[in-house]
Amino acid sequence: MTSLHLARTPFPEREDRPPSAADAWALRLLSRVRRRLAPPAAREVARLGELLKQRQPELKALDDAGLLAHLRAIARPAVRELQAGPLREALVATAELARRALGMTPYPTQLFGAMTLIRGQLAEMQTGEGKTLTAGIAACLAAVAGLPVHVVTCNDYLAGRDAEKNRALFRAAGLSVGVVAHGVERDERIRAYACDIAYCTNKELVFDYLRDRVALGGRASAAQVRSRRLVGGPQGAPAEPVLRGLHFAIVDEADSIFIDEARTPLILAVQAGDIPHAEAHVQALSLVAGFERDLHFRIDEARRELHLTDAGVKALAEATAGLGGPWTAAHQRGHLGTQALRALHLFQRDEQYLIDAEGKVQIIDEYTGRVLPGRTWEQGLHQMIEAKEGVEFSPQTTTQARITYQRFFCRYLRLSGMSGTAREMAAEFAAVFGLATVTIPTHRPSARVSLPPRLCRDEAAKWAAVADFVAERHRAGQPVLVGTRSVLSSERLGALLQARGLAHRVLNARQDAEEAAIVGEAGRRGAITVATNMAGRGTDISLGEGVHELGGLCVVLTEYHESPRIDRQLVGRSGRQGDPGTAIAIVALDDELLRQHGGHEARLLAWAHAAGAPSVGRLLQRARVAAQNRAERMHERTRRETMRQDHQLDRMTAFSGPQ
Repeated sequence: MTSLHLARTPFPEREDRPPSAADAWALRLLSRVRRRLAPPAAREVARLGELLKQRQPELKALDDAGLLAHLRAIARPAVRELQAGPLREALVATAELARRALGMTPYPTQLFGAMTLIRGQLAEMQTGEGKTLTAGIAACLAAVAGLPVHVVTCNDYLAGRDAEKNRALFRAAGLSVGVVAHGVERDERIRAYACDIAYCTNKELVFDYLRDRVALGGRASAAQVRSRRLVGGPQGAPAEPVLRGLHFAIVDEADSIFIDEARTPLILAVQAGDIPHAEAHVQALSLVAGFERDLHFRIDEARRELHLTDAGVKALAEATAGLGGPWTAAHQRGHLGTQALRALHLFQRDEQYLIDAEGKVQIIDEYTGRVLPGRTWEQGLHQMIEAKEGVEFSPQTTTQARITYQRFFCRYLRLSGMSGTAREMAAEFAAVFGLATVTIPTHRPSARVSLPPRLCRDEAAKWAAVADFVAERHRAGQPVLVGTRSVLSSERLGALLQARGLAHRVLNARQDAEEAAIVGEAGRRGAITVATNMAGRGTDISLGEGVHELGGLCVVLTEYHESPRIDRQLVGRSGRQGDPGTAIAIVALDDELLRQHGGHEARLLAWAHAAGAPSVGRLLQRARVAAQNRAERMHERTRRETMRQDHQLDRMTAFSGPQ
């Protein structure tokens, strides 16, 4: 990456240009070439380790004021000009600052991770390697050099926790730090973003950006910004933007934000009163309840799409003959019927959504298992699901602005990221975000033991096998973490364990607030924890007394995910920082991945399993890889199409930012 030059604009950010196919191809090729030609990471880690040893005595001899003065003197050429020598020296000086402020000396691998972030790259660091401190060191050094820094995390808990863990380091460097979380008032957000370093979640950050762009009228000149500050903005909008520009971002769990959550745009909407024809939603559910799959409608499970057939269109028209209101128009009739069928067949309670204590439909993030507060489905689908569940309708909304994660993060003047699982998506990171992926060596070699996977004939047999395996490990005292794909699956397994008298904790979207406490106890002797995907994101599991001798934490994967990265995230909960650990996959032939994306490999696997063939394990791995590759290709096409549509809409509305 070249040196950073801050743009002198009323809202500093990078120009947003629609990517061309040729650009994407060139960036992918350049990414592969760079990864092959890059010097070994171990060499740079060794160089930093040697420099740390050499400089430690003289840095320790400096008082606090002298150390900070030394850091400030070299921070600018290190960060803004990316000079290699000053960057290494600055990282070593920041390491000494961290030792004094936090009582811990960063590993050379963490300094290399921080160097990768400063350079505007994506650091792949394994679980337990200290990403929180690594991001803190990079943020501290960048802020000392004068760059406003956003450290972006997946949820409010991690934003607050990581800011607090590094607060003493920032204070020692003379820096201010703020935290932006859900529910924080506007004035407090302005103060937090005005700090040298702001910790925030991806969703809060993007929605704050969209609100600013709407308030500034999308495309604002310096004169317009000054005049709006005087008169209070258009239509009474706030005079001052919440953000002060997009300068430097460090995105934690970057693959989750850049890839998993990038299939749908973020939409800033305002309430627009009660929905029209509310009774028609209830009617629609009743009218299509008897429709037959493949006769009246077809479902593409892999893409989660549903379409009426000609027979379905005719049947719906006949069923609504004589009804007034929206049923008289063919387009509205078809839309209501299709949304009702989608609510009945594609969206299931405790899988895609849950009903909270207040009786509201809350969307569940399929990748993390967490609730997405304040999010709703578009085009009446949310109200259709509310009608299905018999809860109060939420008001209809109108869209003010929208943007994809891809477009938003590409607007940062300098962008970097961290993840435990990134190399599978290195080409897409390069093509879309211009980010080179760098694998950071582990501080200690992994001691995790991976057991051969087990394949069961169906879901019922799988859960019985999982319960048997958990009981066996529990008798030995080894803690077990069982990963599931949905709230429903976690509670189904929980009931089975309960029936066997096995004490356990369940962690899913219903226990979102208790996540840290539950995960914190998952490494105790004899602990059994059943969790959705959230256990693999940003949470530490420390081993209890005597657990090392028992083999460490045992992780059980109960279903392969559409992305192998999520499987690796869950497995990575065990064997952290050289600790012992065990991992095993216990899956079924009718699991969603094999059913929807398995193809002929899954059919061959089913035949081999029924015949008792000895090659089932090898065939399972082949079917898994093939299915995950198909799913990943499909989702990548979806992300490209979403970004293309977002650019087209933006050209028409100009609400989500300058072109």
